[in-house]
Amino acid sequence: MINQNNIRREKRESFQTSRDIFASFKFAIDGLIYCFRTTRNFRIQISFGVLIIITSLFFKCSLNEYMIIISTIFSVLILELLNTSIESIVDLNVKKNFNKLAKISKDCSAASVLLASLNSIFVAAFIFFPKIKLILFN
Repeated sequence: MINQNNIRREKRESFQTSRDIFASFKFAIDGLIYCFRTTRNFRIQISFGVLIIITSLFFKCSLNEYMIIISTIFSVLILELLNTSIESIVDLNVKKNFNKLAKISKDCSAASVLLASLNSIFVAAFIFFPKIKLILFN
């Protein structure tokens, strides 16, 4: 029978296990900073997100519309973070060698970001087109 104390000790000694909640937040913020500094698409997506929030302030969106917009922006950013993570793990494992499964993994994670980005365009169109139409034709 495995001793529970040994399991807990081994778990604590694993690489980069957070010591407390503040360390967990620091690791998460480090990940955001890394992605912002190294991933062009993440910076572009943040820029568009800020632009859309400013646009929604201009159009005086409802609370429900704000929630939909913010959720959509976060879904794109979350998927970009996961995409970067998956690409880093794949690169770590395959190094400079081509591997068909690595390509599939990277392509699929990139496709998830693409789909979320396309979804964000549909959401923006659904929310903003009626407001633009009111301004132009009234």
